[in-house]
Amino acid sequence: MLHYENKVDEKVLNSLALAYMGDAVYETYIRHHLLQKGRVKPNLLHKEATNFVSAKAQSKAIHYLLDNGDLSEEEKAVVRRGRNAKSGTVPKNTDVQTYRYGTAFEALMGYLYLSGRIGRMETIIEASIRFLEEEKGV
Repeated sequence: MLHYENKVDEKVLNSLALAYMGDAVYETYIRHHLLQKGRVKPNLLHKEATNFVSAKAQSKAIHYLLDNGDLSEEEKAVVRRGRNAKSGTVPKNTDVQTYRYGTAFEALMGYLYLSGRIGRMETIIEASIRFLEEEKGV
């Protein structure tokens, strides 16, 4: 990562900005995961990536983490902030609740990444991948 004089303060950054960062970071991990599994055909890569990076998949993952008690109180607070963020738009292919929980997942990824808690973020990503693969039978 490039070095900057000022550190971004993830605690005061708005949830949609956290989600913006989290989306990019999470997708990078998913792309690497798919390549590690030997998936290399570009048209299949994109299709398979949507099993992990869509609002529906991210909503399922965050519900799984919440239901299992895998998140700290601080992380749950970030999820609530992300869920309640008003983006102004919702994609046509998903409902508002699913989209908001997907945004909450991305906000959590962005928060952990920007706070330098890469190990914790990777633990959550690994648990999410396992859950989504088991659910899909991938």
